[in-house]
Amino acid sequence: MAICVDINCDLGETGAVSRSDEAVMPFITSANIACGFHAGDPVTIEKTIRSAMKYNVAVGAHPGYPDREGFGRRMMAMNSDELHSLILYQAAAVKGMAEAAGTRMRHVKPHGALYNMAAADFELSMIIARAVKELDSSLVLVGLSGSQLIRAARETGIACASEVFADRAYNDDGTLVSREMPGSVLHDAEIMIQRVISMITQKSVETLSGKTITIEADTVCIHGDNESAPEFVKRLAAALRAEGIEMRAPVKK
Repeated sequence: MAICVDINCDLGETGAVSRSDEAVMPFITSANIACGFHAGDPVTIEKTIRSAMKYNVAVGAHPGYPDREGFGRRMMAMNSDELHSLILYQAAAVKGMAEAAGTRMRHVKPHGALYNMAAADFELSMIIARAVKELDSSLVLVGLSGSQLIRAARETGIACASEVFADRAYNDDGTLVSREMPGSVLHDAEIMIQRVISMITQKSVETLSGKTITIEADTVCIHGDNESAPEFVKRLAAALRAEGIEMRAPVKK
């Protein structure tokens, strides 16, 4: 049986469908579309959905904290009702716009601080998972491999996809190294490609300290907010094909 993996990218975050967004579309299989709270706007959401449809890329919602100034990367304290409504509102907007365009939304992936907090907080993760299930129980919830968000999805009974990152360093506990730390973001394309292949085929990754840890790679995140993203994802797709790895969006199992 062929090894399959999803290649996802966070898109629609620039206030318009940028040339970079359009350029990565032919090489990815899932698009996580900013819902307007940490970035994006209704016009950009609709245009990004239609761009994804053009390239047969699965549409997903990328909800975050209401923090445009901090790009959703600052932690915020919200009670359970507020957080539930926050997720439901943002994901429902993308879902409705996708259906109006003639397609359907396939997944939800939290953004930034919300994603990182959920990775370690089971209670918060359960709020997210329940909101996603209430919206549409066929949706796939995307979360950091080995995280509490993956646990919550399974506990709730919805499909999940364990995510790994091509350009981020890992701590020994499987969490991502803070962007404020030296070495947290990788830049060497060849090293990143080989790491991705290892994560997929060997189910392991070397941490910042040099330790090898186990990891599940259902989907690989490519950050679209840099100029090198289109060229990198093109090279990555070619390398995966050369390894016999099939690229396709995750589906409910």
